[in-house]
Amino acid sequence: MARSEASTLALRGVRLLQGVAPERLATLAAQCAWRVVEPGQVIVARNGRDRDVHFVVSGRVRVTSFSAGGKQVTFRDEEPGEVFGDLAAIDGKPRSADVLALDSVVVAALSPEHFRELIAVEPLVRERVLQRLAHLVRLLSDRVIELSTLGVQNRIHAELLRLARASGVAGQQARIDPAPKHADIASQVSTYREQVTRELSALTRQGLLAKDGTALLLLDVPRLERMVTEVRSQA
Repeated sequence: MARSEASTLALRGVRLLQGVAPERLATLAAQCAWRVVEPGQVIVARNGRDRDVHFVVSGRVRVTSFSAGGKQVTFRDEEPGEVFGDLAAIDGKPRSADVLALDSVVVAALSPEHFRELIAVEPLVRERVLQRLAHLVRLLSDRVIELSTLGVQNRIHAELLRLARASGVAGQQARIDPAPKHADIASQVSTYREQVTRELSALTRQGLLAKDGTALLLLDVPRLERMVTEVRSQA
């Protein structure tokens, strides 16, 4: 398969671009700069002045930020088929977060000029961009409310529930594979790794969690949902 055909095929897996005509995808593939980024490397840096939009072709990335004291605050992880960097392309301002490669990642970077042209001529892509921005606002609003009103234990419960739903709930259980690192959960809910370790141990003793090889099993999703809902209603 020719390189141009392979690049076009890779872009078909990007959710933002699904349904776009093959001719348009071929044009985008030629306009993109393609990169392989190794685990742990920075793809874009907070306050950086580059404006490219990045399509995640393979691998996973983490949208995060570090305080002056080195504390990490994680916003979200993006899977293959997702996009990041569109805020800077839209408003022309510096990057709002760091993006790190969690795996060996292939990204296709599109210039802000070509991205704005794309959303101008492709109504379906424009609609998805609007839906994505609305989703990010709702996600960050939920996080602000949790950080402002919930205790550390409750924030950990809410994060576990998010991970379970993202992994898929079968019956009353969910299998999160691989199990999240305690430090990663801590950076998601603004606490310390030791507090996460203590709370996961407590949930294990209560029969809510179990380890299964590399996976974390959530054994009673409805019970955890009730715990989270009850605390939120009292906040």
